[in-house]
Amino acid sequence: MTFRNRLQYLLVVRLQISNKEALNLIFSEKILVNGITAKSNCELTQTDEVIYDGEVLQEAKKLIYIAFHKPRGIETTLNITIEDNLKAILPFEVDVFPVGRLDKESEGLLLLTNDGTIYDKILRKENKTEKEYIVQVDKLINSEFFETMSGGIVIMGKKTFPCQLAQIDDYTFKITLIQGLNRQIRRMCFKLDYKVLSLKRVRIGDIHLGNLKAGEYRIIEML
Repeated sequence: MTFRNRLQYLLVVRLQISNKEALNLIFSEKILVNGITAKSNCELTQTDEVIYDGEVLQEAKKLIYIAFHKPRGIETTLNITIEDNLKAILPFEVDVFPVGRLDKESEGLLLLTNDGTIYDKILRKENKTEKEYIVQVDKLINSEFFETMSGGIVIMGKKTFPCQLAQIDDYTFKITLIQGLNRQIRRMCFKLDYKVLSLKRVRIGDIHLGNLKAGEYRIIEML
C-alpha cells in the first residue's frame, strides 16, 4: 500500500480505514494539525498534534536531547533485566533512548533523546559525524603505532577508515573516527599488540562532553 504522506498513514492506522478513505478525510478538511485544517500535502512530524472529530490521534511530542556522561562499567542498554543497565542509573524520568553505544568498559559522552529521526543523522556513515576519544594504552606509543592506526587497520574482515590521531603523553592519545564499528578502537589497538586501559568519548559532532562528571547530564540544543 502506498501512502501520500505520514498523515495519511496515521489516519489509516489509527482509524482502521482504507487508504482512499484517509485521503477523503483529509480533503474533507476534517483533520486538524496543531489546530489548523490539514491539507493534502501536509508534512506531519512527531512534534505535531493531530485531531479528528475531537479525538487526539497523535499527541504533540516535545523533543529532548541530552548529553550524558556514561560511567565505566555500565551497559548501554535500557533492558532492566541486564545487569548494570543504563536505565537503572539515569538521574531523570524522561523516556529517552541512547544514540549509538559505548561498550561497558568505556565511559564518556552518550547522546540520549526521544527523537526517532536523530539516529540516522548521527550514525549513518555517509553523514561522517566525527566521534572523538581519549585513549590510554599499556605500552609506550611509537611512530609506527601512529602511522598504522591513522592509515587504517583490518578488523573483523574490513579495513577501518583513515582517522586522526594526536599524542597527549607517552601512553595516551586522542583519536577521531567517523566510523562506529563494534569495539573499534580496542580491536585496532589489539591488532598492534596494545591493550586499552581506559577509553573516554569526549565529542560527537559539535557536542562536547565538557566538564560533565560520570553520571551527570545536561540538556542540549537540537542537533
